[in-house]
Order: sequence, then structure tokens, then C-alpha cells
Amino acid sequence: MATGSVYNYFADKNDLVNQVYRAAKQQLKNALLTGLASPNLDDDDGAEAWFAELWKRMSAFALAEPDAFRFLEMQDHVEYLDAESRTLELSVLGPLFLAGKQLHDRSGGPPIDIAIALLWGAFVGVVKAGRLGYLRIDDKKLAEAGTAAWRLIAPDVTSKRRKKGT
Repeated sequence: MATGSVYNYFADKNDLVNQVYRAAKQQLKNALLTGLASPNLDDDDGAEAWFAELWKRMSAFALAEPDAFRFLEMQDHVEYLDAESRTLELSVLGPLFLAGKQLHDRSGGPPIDIAIALLWGAFVGVVKAGRLGYLRIDDKKLAEAGTAAWRLIAPDVTSKRRKKGT
């Protein structure tokens, strides 16, 4: 397709990027949140199980949709996203932020905005290391990374378990 033909379908480059962004972000939202039960944050095991499920879903999305994942990772929070794209972004982050804040308020760990940044960065780093051949990515490695990430954001829960010997 000739470059000029793109403008038959999109007003400009920003329109093209926003359309692709929204399609990929909606795929991610569906993969992460569709059918995801609300976390039982009053129970350490319930909170950890919810996080593990979320991590598993994010892992499955990154493996099944590597181009969409990479596009979202590269295009995250750029200045040319329009209001509709930003609203979709918030619809994905909002439920995660609220659950993370409740977990933080109950069991400590880093502030939720820091926790989300650390978790996303860690996840992207693991996926990128796999893509570049530095790490062999499989379900086991991704689960191990998820366990390490849980320890990062829920240190009090992890400490309690160590003291109990579980």
C-alpha cells in the first residue's frame, strides 16, 4: 500500500496511532479483566491468588499477542494519545489501581503508583529479555517472575508467611 493511501482511512498519523492503540488496549483490557473476580483483599491468600491470576493473564496476552503488547509498551502515555485513548487506558488501570490501593492500605508495600510502575517495568523487562534471547520465556519463568513481583508489592504478607513457615 502506498503511504498516501493510509490517509484514505485515517485523518493523519495521530488518528492512525490512536486507532491502533485503542484496538490493542481493548484486547489487553479483555484479556486482563473479562471474568476476573474481585480480589478478596481481606485474606492474604485471596489477594495473592488474585494477583497471580492477573499476572498469568498478562503473561498469556504478551505471549499470544506479541505485536500488540510491544506496541502498547512503546506507545504508553505518549503525548499524541487523544481523550478516547486515555479514557480507555484509565478503564484498564482504574480497577487495578483501586485493588492495589486497598492492598497497600492493608498490608503496606510501596505506594500504588510506584507499585504499578515497578510491576509494569518488571513485566516489560522480562518479556523484552525473552524477545531478545537473554531469557527463555515459558509459563514457569513467567510464574516465577510473578512470585517475585508479588514479594515486591506485598512485603508484609510475604514476611508473615515466612514467620509462619509457609
